[in-house]
Amino acid sequence: MLRAKSSKKRVSLPLHFHVKKGDTVMVIAGKDKGKTGTVKRVFRSKGKVLVEGLNVVKKAVRPNPMAGQQGGIIEIEAPLYVSKVMLYDTKNNKASRAKVQKIGEQRIRVAKKTGEQFDV
Repeated sequence: MLRAKSSKKRVSLPLHFHVKKGDTVMVIAGKDKGKTGTVKRVFRSKGKVLVEGLNVVKKAVRPNPMAGQQGGIIEIEAPLYVSKVMLYDTKNNKASRAKVQKIGEQRIRVAKKTGEQFDV
């Protein structure tokens, strides 16, 4: 018996991202372009990040009497693709690409525009 090939494509994701949990980022594309927020969670397998207060979507929720939850429409934060966010330098109020510098034994992310360190 022959099997049909899977229609899912394999997506190669990087082993590491330019952002980490707790970083301040600026959105560079999409409906929230230009807004800043803090990274709450990183989804490595999906290539996405959850940013506090950004990409807010409405979701319909059914009531759950066991948990005492009311039904209705709620607003939640949805994950963004990591390529749509850029590290934000709070000292100079600019978004910048990051490069990795080796200082002694430590690897530190540094802003390319200003030279400020993101990992303190």
